[in-house]
Amino acid sequence: MNDSLIWGFSLSASGLPLLRRLLQSGDIDRLASPANGSHWESGELQTLLQANWSVSRAFVAVGACGAITRLIAPQLRDKASDPAVVVLDPSGRFAIPLLGGHEAGGESLAQTLAARCQGEAVITGAAHSEGRVALDSFGQAWGWKRNGGPWNELMKAIARGEALASQHLQGNPRWQELPGLAPGQEQATQELSVGITAERGCRWHPPSVWLGMGCERNTSLSLLERCCDSLIQQHQIAPEAIAGLASADRKADEPALLELAERRGWPLRCFSAERLAPVAVPNPSAVVAAELGTASVAEASALLAAGPEARLLAEKQITRAEAKEQGAATAALAQAASQWAPHRGQLHLIGSGPGRLDLLTPDAKAALSQSCVWVGYGLYLDLLEPLRRPDQLRSDGQLTQERERCKEALILACEGQTVSLISSGDSGIYGMAGLALELWLELDPADRPSFEVHPGLSALQVAAARAGAPLMHDFCTISLSDRLTPWAVIEKRLEAAAAGDFVVALYNPRSKGRDWQLERAQQLLLTGRSETTPVVLARQLGRPEEQVTLHELGSLPIEQVDMLTLVMVGNSSSRAESGRMVTPRGYPGAELQ
Repeated sequence: MNDSLIWGFSLSASGLPLLRRLLQSGDIDRLASPANGSHWESGELQTLLQANWSVSRAFVAVGACGAITRLIAPQLRDKASDPAVVVLDPSGRFAIPLLGGHEAGGESLAQTLAARCQGEAVITGAAHSEGRVALDSFGQAWGWKRNGGPWNELMKAIARGEALASQHLQGNPRWQELPGLAPGQEQATQELSVGITAERGCRWHPPSVWLGMGCERNTSLSLLERCCDSLIQQHQIAPEAIAGLASADRKADEPALLELAERRGWPLRCFSAERLAPVAVPNPSAVVAAELGTASVAEASALLAAGPEARLLAEKQITRAEAKEQGAATAALAQAASQWAPHRGQLHLIGSGPGRLDLLTPDAKAALSQSCVWVGYGLYLDLLEPLRRPDQLRSDGQLTQERERCKEALILACEGQTVSLISSGDSGIYGMAGLALELWLELDPADRPSFEVHPGLSALQVAAARAGAPLMHDFCTISLSDRLTPWAVIEKRLEAAAAGDFVVALYNPRSKGRDWQLERAQQLLLTGRSETTPVVLARQLGRPEEQVTLHELGSLPIEQVDMLTLVMVGNSSSRAESGRMVTPRGYPGAELQ
């Protein structure tokens, strides 16, 4: 099954606009349209489904549930292999996971689509309705893969109310913070574990093991398969726990190595001799050093690919050619400190806006719905709490620890998890996006998880909307916090804003430890505009305590301002009238275009 291919089709032309929007946003990969462009001919959809059913992750269908059910019925095989099917109405008000709710990710896809469409996911599964974690699907967002254990029996037993005993062996242990998954429940009749070894029972396998491999030129594929399988079986490692394949960059074009990676679904990491040579290994080879410039390929590449603080799990093993084979290969296993699979990870930078859920963008809602961990300052997470599901972990940070929050979110994403790093307003405006991107750029390109910034409404925009129309001409924003910027630099910017006659939005205007900067900013701005210049004080925007008031620059009530206030100062042509502030689009005498 393709892990990414999602088809969209509609039973009528009325659903095509919705599907086109989902195609544009990346929520579906392909849009199926009738051959004649208006309606489906008899058998066309059946042919499409039959050709793509076994190689697709999901189908998003617009139409009636009954009609879709009859349409897909001939394709149904079993829960383990069938793709997810999510049904939408033409307006996107409802998203219904008709098939593959857990195993194929139908519920998660329905929740993402509902968030994108500003609709509602209609989920009827017992785990969702009872507020429980879906044990057979929650690990996907953590970057894990399931074994072939008796998952149906487990889910039925938990639905009957039987107790669960969970066990953490390898991988990120924070999944145990989710409700109902803490270890050590007494009289438990059901078991769930997370680890790298192949065991019976229901086990999620984290991507904690990397397989390093070296080989002679034109080594046979069968030899490579025998080499890696022997090592994996010898150490009882579950194939699902293998995060990827590693080697030297001189082997990046080796046909059998590329074919092995393709067949197993493993990404191939290749390292230069300069990266491999300094790695301490137990079995260096002088022959390999003379040939490749590094004394180790299999052991060194496995350790590098497994991330910081990795350890060697299995020393290199040599496999030689048998009948009808050629070449030779070495293989080794390295275990990550926790888990390490940047190619699976996703880091979403979320701008939560002012905090009201109806002002959160559909794009941000969709990203939040996909994430297994939300990282952010506690107050911002509190405002989004109604959207968080039981299977999503909340990680609170302190107000001044932005760098620590960025590092935490980035490491989680490098481990293979889907993570949301949350800022108020827009994460790219005095938010976390810049710092997170700087840290992301410091990583080796192959160790970078997916990185996406989701815009949000900034305090500047919301304050302007509440006040009237103060930003109709050139404006700028200046933070008065000198924690990251020297005050001398801030003063230069204030002077330039005053000289340029910009409308000025002042962020971080005043706190208990910084109670004089706003008054100094007032003095500097008065050098370029009159004392009657209108000023908006917007406090607690988008929250129940919201206050938006109009004042004049010369008599600004500075003592009323705090860190939860945005100060917006008009330019020389701004005026206040009937409780509103407006800045004309042009200056007197200028012709409006």
